[in-house]
Amino acid sequence: MRHSDTEQSTDGQLRGVDTHAHLNMAPLKKDIHGAVARAGQAGLDFIGNVFLSPQQYRSDSPAFEHLSEVFFILGVHPHGADAEDESSIAELSEILQSDSRIRALGEIGLDFNRERSSRQGQRERFRQQLELARELDSPVVIHSRDAEEETMETLLDMGFRDRPLLWHCFGLDAAFASRILDCGWTISVPGMLTFKKADTLRHAVSTIPLERLALETDCPFLAPEPYRGKTNEPALIPYIAEVAARTHSLEPEAMMRATAATAQRFFGLVKREESG
Repeated sequence: MRHSDTEQSTDGQLRGVDTHAHLNMAPLKKDIHGAVARAGQAGLDFIGNVFLSPQQYRSDSPAFEHLSEVFFILGVHPHGADAEDESSIAELSEILQSDSRIRALGEIGLDFNRERSSRQGQRERFRQQLELARELDSPVVIHSRDAEEETMETLLDMGFRDRPLLWHCFGLDAAFASRILDCGWTISVPGMLTFKKADTLRHAVSTIPLERLALETDCPFLAPEPYRGKTNEPALIPYIAEVAARTHSLEPEAMMRATAATAQRFFGLVKREESG
């Protein structure tokens, strides 16, 4: 399933990418086409839509049938670990191998903050999905909340050093960013980068090489300033890019392009030629 460098776009640099969105969640679900159109107007070429279970993929992916700007990420989220079993992993494997729009297995990992599933259930599903990712040679997208040390330990134990891995919704410090980078992985940063008290995160982003940095909304959650507390959507990526750009002394458009190039390489995105 892994996407080789030969699949990379040769028709010019991407303008922008939102690597992590949930357009199939309320309230965005009622206006998916509108959200995608607004994203294009804001300078985005691609949006990664994340499905949190095989069942969610089956029910919601048809809504994106004619939206070529949207690629898919699919996995069993830690919140749903107890609701799934080995048959779900088998179904996940079948879907991953049958739909070329799925560019990574995710978001998978551990969430010890809300603990909507048992820790043991989360651990079992996480390891099962990492095994599947190795079997299919698939990139993975990681969710880790209040479980960073165990997440890191599990990934290293499962042999994921220097494998294609994107650490989603990064909100930690420069020291942990360095540990992620030392493992050969990529970091995706959400709208909380723009929050007034996020100085530690902004410093961390300043230390991440552009070729290992991606941007995401995680919409409809985590809207950036000045929209904090409102519904987030991919069209707000430029607000995140503006703050990220300041940490690297760049223009916002340059940050959009640099992080889009990171996403393009990671997910194997190919921009279609404009038709005349």
